[in-house]
Amino acid sequence: MPFAVSSSQGTVAALRFGRLVAMGSVAALIMIAGVWGSWGTAQYVMLTKGRERGTIEVTRCGPDTCSGPFTPLSAGARARGGVVIDRTVTVERGKTYAVVVKPGSDVVVRSGPAGILYAWVPLGGALLLASVVVAGGLRLVRAAWVLAGAGAVLLAAAFAML
Repeated sequence: MPFAVSSSQGTVAALRFGRLVAMGSVAALIMIAGVWGSWGTAQYVMLTKGRERGTIEVTRCGPDTCSGPFTPLSAGARARGGVVIDRTVTVERGKTYAVVVKPGSDVVVRSGPAGILYAWVPLGGALLLASVVVAGGLRLVRAAWVLAGAGAVLLAAAFAML
């Protein structure tokens, strides 16, 4: 019978290790997806050297996008009669926003602190989602609270800035 007890303990340890690996992989995948989703916009907002920076005065809005003339503020930027910005809750017709032009297009993204925080909103959501996996799957409650707090602060700051 001594073999049955150690075999049972070995099985429990193997299952526990498998759970840690699986849930750790899921949490890591969620975080990677959050960074990946954010970086698509954040790279233009955070790495502005050599990019066209300026302002857009929103003159027309459709269901998904708004447009208006682009006024350059950086060296090498050229004025454009019409650029497109994603329509979000805060983009309103008649207002002017600081923007960065995506290279090779007439699409712009918000710049400055508000643009940076808005670009990282997908990461904030990923932090909140990963906190649930870390708490439930990995049973690391304190780490989960840290992740959830960071996600909530990021989302709240983005909401306050916009």
